[in-house]
Amino acid sequence: MDMSVVIPVYGCKAALEELCERLTVTVSSLVKEYEIILVNDNCPQNSWEVIQKMCEKDKHIVGIELARNFGQIQAITAGLDYSSGDWVVVMDCDLQDRPEEIANLYHKAAEGDYDAVFARRKNRKDGFLKVLVSKIFYKVYSWASDGNYDPAICNFSISKRIVIDNYCRMRELHRAFVIYVKWLGFKQTAIDVEHDPRKEGKSSYDFKKRMKMAMSILTSQSDKLLKFTVGLGFFIMFCSVIAILAIIVQYFVKDVNPGWSSMIATVCLMGGLSIMCTGVVGIYVGNIFMQSKERPLYVVRTVLNDKK
Repeated sequence: MDMSVVIPVYGCKAALEELCERLTVTVSSLVKEYEIILVNDNCPQNSWEVIQKMCEKDKHIVGIELARNFGQIQAITAGLDYSSGDWVVVMDCDLQDRPEEIANLYHKAAEGDYDAVFARRKNRKDGFLKVLVSKIFYKVYSWASDGNYDPAICNFSISKRIVIDNYCRMRELHRAFVIYVKWLGFKQTAIDVEHDPRKEGKSSYDFKKRMKMAMSILTSQSDKLLKFTVGLGFFIMFCSVIAILAIIVQYFVKDVNPGWSSMIATVCLMGGLSIMCTGVVGIYVGNIFMQSKERPLYVVRTVLNDKK
């Protein structure tokens, strides 16, 4: 198999046929043997019916139906596990990632002997809040991981088999495709690509889901939050010592009555910080607990046109 294209499917049922048609034209012009892997992540629009029909018509299309909704990254992992191409493309199903850009990614990888080439969305066609949250997260994550991550870079990419095989070896519960591939190293680069509006509907990732995902990735990939709470504790202790010395000096220099307001404020502040620090530690312990179960990242219900 020369090339595999892995696509998680959730929403945008109307885009699937056009997506596969455009992919077939583009990929068949680059390589002889290819497969298009559509991973149905329990799409509420019943996209599996469309995938079944396309699999019957075209044996290059592989359909994978997950037993329930496991999430986009888990669906990508399932597709990567089943892929067998020397080159592997990862992209979304909503046609915001142009299938025609695969040729540019492929040629860039070939001419520079790169192991992975990412797409950088030049003019991102997403909402203001989504773009803002993405920028904030990657700023925080870059600080936490001592790395440098570009928020314009997305999952849309092409990678050699060796990169995908090593990515699939990592079975952490909390996952991120771009971050993991970056961590692996190898020879990587990114190129600017055009970014189109969604074919249908809107993204299922609302603000709450994005914040939850960001916290999961941050606490599973870095221990800087723990170090930050330790530093915060020392800083507050230092401020408290200064405040106590000031109160002692004030007591002997001025004839003032001690106030309840300052005491209550201090107690509330320290109590709140203690709870916050305990909560941060609890999140890390929770991550350890969930990972120690060693449950599968996904469960497959059906596979159509399985090439393995």
